[in-house]
Amino acid sequence: MKVIQWKAVALSCGITWGVYVLFIGWVATTGWGSGIVSGLGQFYIGYRASFIGGIIGGIWAFVDGFIGGAIFAWLYNAFASKK
Repeated sequence: MKVIQWKAVALSCGITWGVYVLFIGWVATTGWGSGIVSGLGQFYIGYRASFIGGIIGGIWAFVDGFIGGAIFAWLYNAFASKK
């Protein structure tokens, strides 16, 4: 049985989701992706289409992605060990 390292998965998910949300927040200042930003802004306090708003959203998204990745790795390891 191959066990995955939860910290690696959590960091990978957190960084990927955080950079994506940061990038979309900055791009939305031009009008593209503004619907995504307004939707995620309901969950991530302070997230909006601006430079600072993108950074705030990126931090929230990193935390969210880190927790989601850790839960995914934990579930994977739990189910893989049942074999």
